[in-house]
Amino acid sequence: MTKWLGRLAVLLVSVFVSAGLLVGVAYADSLKSSHYEFINTDVGGGGLIPSSSPNYQAALSAGDSAIGQTSSASYQTEAGSLTTNDPRLSLSIVSGSANFNTLFSPSTTATATAEFSVIDYTSYGYAVQLIGNPPTNGNHTIPPMSNGSGGATTSTLGYEQFGINLVKNTSPNVGADPNRGQFGTSSTYAGPTSNYGTPDNFYYSDGDSVAHSTKSSGEIDYTISYVVNVSSLTPGGQYTSNESIICTGTY
Repeated sequence: MTKWLGRLAVLLVSVFVSAGLLVGVAYADSLKSSHYEFINTDVGGGGLIPSSSPNYQAALSAGDSAIGQTSSASYQTEAGSLTTNDPRLSLSIVSGSANFNTLFSPSTTATATAEFSVIDYTSYGYAVQLIGNPPTNGNHTIPPMSNGSGGATTSTLGYEQFGINLVKNTSPNVGADPNRGQFGTSSTYAGPTSNYGTPDNFYYSDGDSVAHSTKSSGEIDYTISYVVNVSSLTPGGQYTSNESIICTGTY
């Protein structure tokens, strides 16, 4: 009887790529109307110069009482002292080794997870790529999952398959949805890309963008769900896959 060793080790390597930021000098008139005027240039906890009119006065601006994000189709602001003062984009690997620690079997889907985190306070977005080979043993490679038309597909027992997604699944039971914490932005702007964001559907293509954001999104923690299926003809042995994560700012 053939046995398939399940010591698939998916090693994630963090690579951070940034683009240069050119900062110029801009001048603007004070913010005012017929009833109000901001005479200081710092809106926040540091705005110590009173803003007033004959009937109203603000000793300080909204400051920490207005922590959060305000945005429209063209503009975005991050308010409060919990927002970093400097543009920032960082990627960290929380758990970078996905070990199945079980014997692969045609009657069971093998699963594992890995985790990474992206912090984005750039007022722009990012793209996270996953680069690497599917599980390989010698000359034999487990085929990456696809529905045949460039889209994700479901796990099927008895067929050779390797795939991932970045959401919580029930069939098989593996993974977690992105953790946006207290300050992570809405899924409208940031999260898994289309092929990697549907529960119980998996996909893999070397170099794909697996997560992205279109604007500043705070901190989001992602869980990669891995699934492997084998057939009765899959050669026995130890299968390995080495992958790299690249996070690139989009401007």
